[in-house]
Amino acid sequence: MPEYRTALGASSLTKITLLGQDLAEDVMGNVGFGELAFWLATQRRPTKGEARVFEAVLAALADHGYTPTAIVTRLTYLSAPDSVQGALAAGLLGGGSRFLGVTEDTGRFLHDVLTGLDELPTDEAGWDAVALQTVRDQRAAKRFVPGLGHHVHKNGDPRTPRLMQIAREEGLFGPHLQLFAAIGRVHPEVLGRTLPLNGAGVCGAALADLGLPLELLRGFALLARTAGLIGQLAEELRHPVANDIFLSVDLNNRSVAPDPYEPGGPRG
Repeated sequence: MPEYRTALGASSLTKITLLGQDLAEDVMGNVGFGELAFWLATQRRPTKGEARVFEAVLAALADHGYTPTAIVTRLTYLSAPDSVQGALAAGLLGGGSRFLGVTEDTGRFLHDVLTGLDELPTDEAGWDAVALQTVRDQRAAKRFVPGLGHHVHKNGDPRTPRLMQIAREEGLFGPHLQLFAAIGRVHPEVLGRTLPLNGAGVCGAALADLGLPLELLRGFALLARTAGLIGQLAEELRHPVANDIFLSVDLNNRSVAPDPYEPGGPRG
């Protein structure tokens, strides 16, 4: 018979184990959900400092107002109130390169830069030099720097300095955060304008410094946003706005002449 090994959950007639712990006796009531999520992903229990930084990331990404993910969750629930899971899934499926996915994109980008260095800088000037070359390379390649800029917080994302402060307090301000902070300092020299380091990006840097798998960084952003979307649905139940959003589009659209697709044209 085949054997399927796992260190995660297992059950017997009288006992459930999780990560080698008795679920009922050792985990329930003793381990916070954020701590458990970290533990499940790494199969090691986080330190107190790691748990604090990780949970700060989850809080930072939980909700950010009427984003597309929130709107589509509310609209899907309006269309299918019998499918809470469908409404939540619809919102989570919108976690891509513009919303939520920036967490993964920034973590990967910073990691790629760091792995290309012969040695890590030892002071702020060294980090600034690396960051300056990084921004110049992106500019030359006509590529954006992930995590740089925000459509609302144009003068600074309040989540960014707070998460950096927490990481410093816990001794977890590692190379990804140091490089990200340096990018924030030097990019105006290259771009000719000052852009904020956004919250999703700093979360990606912090998660990478925690040693979490880069392939799962977007998953942690989605974990956080799930809580926010549940909150959106809870508010929709009490103070519905989805029907107003739908009617705003339905009653204000207008017919126009067809605009045929032309291969090779502006959108071809």
